[in-house]
Amino acid sequence: MERIYRLIDEKGYARVADIAEGLEVHPSSVTKMIQKLDKDNYLVYEKYRGLILTAKGKKMGKRLVDRHRLLEEFLTAIGVQEENIYKDVEGIEHHLSWDSITCIETLVEYFRRDGNRLAELRKIREELDMD
Repeated sequence: MERIYRLIDEKGYARVADIAEGLEVHPSSVTKMIQKLDKDNYLVYEKYRGLILTAKGKKMGKRLVDRHRLLEEFLTAIGVQEENIYKDVEGIEHHLSWDSITCIETLVEYFRRDGNRLAELRKIREELDMD
């Protein structure tokens, strides 16, 4: 859903081939996934014509994109090296509950409201790295 939402947002459409390429899977796997999403009313799929997201699909797609951005922001804030962030987010985002995501969102907002908190966190990390 996240990949489909991003493609439609960027290009105005999403094709099976584009989705498969972005996810590094076979087009047949994407077709099966799209058929299930169609059945579950997240999108409308017409073979050889493409797909469109339903309101339910748009809402879920946006939620997933927002989750991804939040986790990137969180990992950046706590000092994860930039070259590791994308891979780490991809590795953890599908394994966290929405409750955990909400807690991370609260923590990111806590740091955002007072830059001194983030500076203190980074100072502690530097101290621990020296040990």
